[in-house]
Amino acid sequence: MRSRLLRTVTASALTVSLAVAAAFPAAAAATPSAAWSGTEARRAQLQQLARKLVDAGAPGVIVRVDDGRGRPVEIAEQATWTRRDHLLKVGDEFRMGSNTKTMMATLVLQLVAEGKLALTDPVERWLPGKVPNGKAITLRMLLNHTSGLFDYTEDAAVRPSILGKDRRRWTPAELLAVGVKHDPLSAPGTEWSYSNTGYAAIGAVLERVTGRSLADLVRDRIARPLGLNHTYFATDSTWRGPHAHGYELDAAHMPPSVPAEFRHFAGARRNGHVDVSGNAPGWGGAAGAVVSTTQDWARFSTALTSGKLLPAAQLAQMRTTVPVDPRQPDGPGYGLGIQTGPTPCGTFWGHDGGMPGYLTTSVTDRTGSRTATVLISTEFWSEFGGAPKIAKAAQALQSAVICTMFGKPVPAAAHAG
Repeated sequence: MRSRLLRTVTASALTVSLAVAAAFPAAAAATPSAAWSGTEARRAQLQQLARKLVDAGAPGVIVRVDDGRGRPVEIAEQATWTRRDHLLKVGDEFRMGSNTKTMMATLVLQLVAEGKLALTDPVERWLPGKVPNGKAITLRMLLNHTSGLFDYTEDAAVRPSILGKDRRRWTPAELLAVGVKHDPLSAPGTEWSYSNTGYAAIGAVLERVTGRSLADLVRDRIARPLGLNHTYFATDSTWRGPHAHGYELDAAHMPPSVPAEFRHFAGARRNGHVDVSGNAPGWGGAAGAVVSTTQDWARFSTALTSGKLLPAAQLAQMRTTVPVDPRQPDGPGYGLGIQTGPTPCGTFWGHDGGMPGYLTTSVTDRTGSRTATVLISTEFWSEFGGAPKIAKAAQALQSAVICTMFGKPVPAAAHAG
């Protein structure tokens, strides 16, 4: 089994849906309490779960939930020892990790609507000679992870950047070259396999077709039109506004399950942790380099799923999914830069993202009228395991957040978490 750290731009595409499903044994039997109808009561429930997650070892947690019926619930909780670095606020910027893929897919589909690209285009057309068997790999396959390409984050050349020791500015072409020097994992279009290399190729195609950088495309086609003042494609470690600090355990405190080559992060030492928020995220590229806030991302999610950013035909293409697990054709699915999954409280659309110091889950309903985001300011626990208390508390919070977004009672299992 491949380690999730070796796909570190993303938390697994199954994370949200499986975590929610696992946390729901009592959901069907849960009944609304007398206080359920009040926003403050819902906020108190979620704040308690966020606090439990911090008590379990998470340095910080941000939650924003909008059920479309009134004022959003916004929560920020942090460990006492982190206050010397910053006071965590709901509006802080943070690294979105693989949520970036949703924006990249949006950019591609905008160009499809303009007649400048087609989902059936072979990658060879736009990147001649850059991708082996490129005539058989379409843009659609790159976007929905059926290209079969090896994941560049598994290559040792990228590891120093992941750990914050190499601050080079990776280009999409460079990241793509790292991935394609390995043999493919499967024939194009035959099976689903998460590949950040596919999105490195997408980034290179976007730059080739438009003649512009990914940072400019995100700014001019998405951030500025929507008024997203704290959303941008990061090429270095610079933050543009107040930001959440992200932490990972230092080498002495990491669980034994973490291999030696992944135990040493660059950054200032804090209370058995390393502050990794000054490390450059550029190695994430088109697969994971976007920075945003909970408010900005909610606005983006609403605009996208309500049809403001894409015509109906392209939005339908984005939502055309393939099963993440072929044994569960009606289970979690992956579309074009977006994932979906059923839960007892409703079917979500969205993505998740993992980058050292930042683990995010961002979801919405099909109409975009309901949105939710959870940030946990540490990510390594989700890669090699070894932090069962954090995992249990995170699962409980994510489950409760999704139910709150759908206007449903928080399941009894989440309260028990």
